Amino acid sequence: MDVTPEATPSATPPEPVLLPEPKRLGALARLAPEPMKVVLNWGRRYSLWVFNFGLACCAIEFIAASMARHDFIRLGVIPFAPGPRQADLMVVSGTVTDKMAPAIKRLYEQMPEPKYVISFGACSNCGGPYWDSYSVTKGVDQIIPVDVYVPGCPPRPEALLQGILKLQEKIARESLGERYGTARPSAAALQSGLVQPPAAAGPGAGEA
Repeated sequence: MDVTPEATPSATPPEPVLLPEPKRLGALARLAPEPMKVVLNWGRRYSLWVFNFGLACCAIEFIAASMARHDFIRLGVIPFAPGPRQADLMVVSGTVTDKMAPAIKRLYEQMPEPKYVISFGACSNCGGPYWDSYSVTKGVDQIIPVDVYVPGCPPRPEALLQGILKLQEKIARESLGERYGTARPSAAALQSGLVQPPAAAGPGAGEA
């Protein structure tokens, strides 16, 4: 009986498998006729799941806007999404510090496309009264793109309602092909660089 010897393990690591670049737009969004895009934008503007990134006193005004007196759910805004992966809209309310900026960027990158950002309050817009502090980021737009700015220190809940209406107007007339299709980022560009992968351990790396 002919027995073939077992293959010895190779010393060279296997070649990495290259995954295809992620498609940020589905076929329906890219190829749908104009009337269908109107319907898609209509559904998107009235079903905004909000991820509230509250950092300071403006977050209290956000909570007031979601309560019974102002009730922004009547505008099609669903507050308090379970997490960024289920959210369409991030509302950054409060003072953004340099230490908190990486967390904001990481959570923004976890949101699915299309995603929107409202900067709520003077601190989030430009640093507010703390703009000259060594630890304060001079506006959340330094790290993530912002769609609507709501001024005030702090803004009233009515100001947030107006900002939501302005965002819905923007969504109603936007084209996802123009927003995302002109410059498709590569897979490397989608990585934030905030969390580095662990270094590959060589043979005998764990030995004392």
